[in-house]
Amino acid sequence: MSTLTVAVIGECMIELQQHNDVLVQSFGGDTLNTAVYLSRLNQDKSMRISYFTALGKDPFSQNMLQHWQDEGIDTQHVLQMDNKLPGLYAIEVDDTGERQFHYWRNDSAAKYCFEHAPEQWLATLSQYDVLYLSGITLAILTDESREVLFETLAKCRANGSKVIFDNNFRPHLWQSHAQAKSAYLTMLGLTDIGLLTFEDEQAVFGDTQIQTCIDRSLAAGLTEVVIKRGAQECMVITAEQQLSIPATLVENVVDTTSAGDSFAAGYMAMRLRGQSYSQAAEAGHLLAGTVIQYKGAIIDISLMPTITPVVKQAS
Repeated sequence: MSTLTVAVIGECMIELQQHNDVLVQSFGGDTLNTAVYLSRLNQDKSMRISYFTALGKDPFSQNMLQHWQDEGIDTQHVLQMDNKLPGLYAIEVDDTGERQFHYWRNDSAAKYCFEHAPEQWLATLSQYDVLYLSGITLAILTDESREVLFETLAKCRANGSKVIFDNNFRPHLWQSHAQAKSAYLTMLGLTDIGLLTFEDEQAVFGDTQIQTCIDRSLAAGLTEVVIKRGAQECMVITAEQQLSIPATLVENVVDTTSAGDSFAAGYMAMRLRGQSYSQAAEAGHLLAGTVIQYKGAIIDISLMPTITPVVKQAS
């Protein structure tokens, strides 16, 4: 069986989180979180998961690279810039598990990665079977880098790659709402599978009805639309069918950081192995429901739930 190649595109930052009276430093970022969880679910090594981003050459950047490699992520395509550093963010979590973020990332290396990337780096992306990125990937880029990204995605799809987009929306990262809406519409036209949190769709497009989101996505050419709704059931829509899959019940929510990122990993881990929409959504719910019971974006590997694809019997 050939190995499926998955390129994850985005930014990882230095993470600071309060634990009692101590600030604990780790690493995180929505697409990196998804890459880590996807790698952990890749026990059969049927996928090669590569992270495409930019870092500096400082000790924090070196530690990040080592951390990703320890998680089984391919880092050969991480650009390292002489005069840039990774971004930094701090998380505050309230008593209900909801979080607030504080960012220092306006000049991070990842912001410039597409405009400074060698042609071979961009060409390499078109050799991947699957490309995954998020709304935050779009938001942190310069205007020039974002245009290069869109051009690259179009070339990748023309070459047979499949694009998966998670719509994570952070309004403060955009110069204006109009800019964000325009970028999201362009991105939808370059997407095959959409992992769309409905609250984010409402924030970007002003949707009042889920059907509006569905209609826009299918009209843009998406072949598979997943509507995420937190603790409620998620929906999976194609041109042929519409399914609702209940979420995993969690009574003790500690920290919702990375809930959507881990759902994406669980869903992709199953769908990319040919499992059904329902099996994929159930895996996403199970992983997300586990992650939100612990502090931090990435839980200890010992806490990972067992998610195993069903082996199809030969007829």
